Amino acid sequence: MFVNKQAVLELLDETKISYQRVEHEAVYTIDEMKKLNLPDADCIAKNLFVRDDKKQHFYLVSVQEEKPIDLKKLREIIGSRRLSFASEKDLQEIMGLEKGSVTPFGVLNDKNKNVKVFIDARFNNRLIAIHPNENTMTVWLKTADLIELLRDHGRSVEMINLV
Repeated sequence: MFVNKQAVLELLDETKISYQRVEHEAVYTIDEMKKLNLPDADCIAKNLFVRDDKKQHFYLVSVQEEKPIDLKKLREIIGSRRLSFASEKDLQEIMGLEKGSVTPFGVLNDKNKNVKVFIDARFNNRLIAIHPNENTMTVWLKTADLIELLRDHGRSVEMINLV
């Protein structure tokens, strides 16, 4: 079953996870998100879909939107080979997502459960704002609830410190 925006919202409701949502025009970058002047902007996550140089391991990394990402440092932190951004084709084939819609919820579409999720420790004990598999809406929920939901669905999720 493909988990689209509606399915994500239904899953949140079924699991009684408290969340807020805002519908908005499609956004493809963090800069476009900033222009929307959404509430709790400091909770907005920048989500990156990366892979190792052999295309054997894929990772979804969620960081605070203003946090620059050093792929060499990330590689050391997660214990990976050299990292680069995954292609749009990989994004579509593995998580069923389009460019601009990258989100931890996307791993629910990873049939093989190969994508590992890493969330910046700055989101610990806070809200995180992410797309529900479509870039026309943003949802805010507790990071702990997101982690529990993904783990309950057999996904690998780890908090990492990206100081």
